[in-house]
Amino acid sequence: MKKLTCLIIDDEYPARVLLAKFVEKFPSLELIGQCEGPLEAMEILAERSVDLIFLDIQMPDLTGIEMLRALSGHPAVIFTTAYPDYALDGYRFDTVDYLLKPFSFERFAESVNKAIKRLGTTSEATRKNLDDSIVVKSDSKFHIVKYKDIDYIEGLKAYVSFYVKGERIIALESLKSLVDQLPENNFMRIHKSYIVALDKVKAVEGNMLLVGDKKLPVGASFKETVMKRLLASG
Repeated sequence: MKKLTCLIIDDEYPARVLLAKFVEKFPSLELIGQCEGPLEAMEILAERSVDLIFLDIQMPDLTGIEMLRALSGHPAVIFTTAYPDYALDGYRFDTVDYLLKPFSFERFAESVNKAIKRLGTTSEATRKNLDDSIVVKSDSKFHIVKYKDIDYIEGLKAYVSFYVKGERIIALESLKSLVDQLPENNFMRIHKSYIVALDKVKAVEGNMLLVGDKKLPVGASFKETVMKRLLASG
């Protein structure tokens, strides 16, 4: 089994150091970052997938509970907190465990083993699912959007709109940056304002592509490349 990637989120420096030392003792864990708060962590989660997070609850800008509410999907969670009052929230968010500070390495190991057991049979599938997805920040939420569900993306001045299974998700992003993030084999830019999923193109009508029930324009500078890609994809 591949290592489980993990992220530490705690506003207290000593707590982060201790957790990092504990994580190092597990060869099955790979620490990919330490964050002082949820806002920093959500930036990381927007860029890459993580299997497990060690999450403090009481933090200045945003609590761990509020962070989980803001995420449309989240990794496995082990709460690490000095407050016993939030145990019920652990059940609500289906967390792996609830570590009450100060905790011993033995108690930490017990929690990690629970996480490994829970993720062990699904980690490869989970990783594959996340590798087949993009994290989209929309307002205060982060959406994990599967590539296969995207029909097309429209770029506007300061944001983009993802059209996903009949729904629209608006994000502060640029088409240019998305071109670099999306898998080249599955998506192509057809216009200065549009990226389409190759498998969602139903027909070509002159300078328009039929994507689902929408007709999207093909830019003159993109037309030759677009036609070659469509012919190559069969």
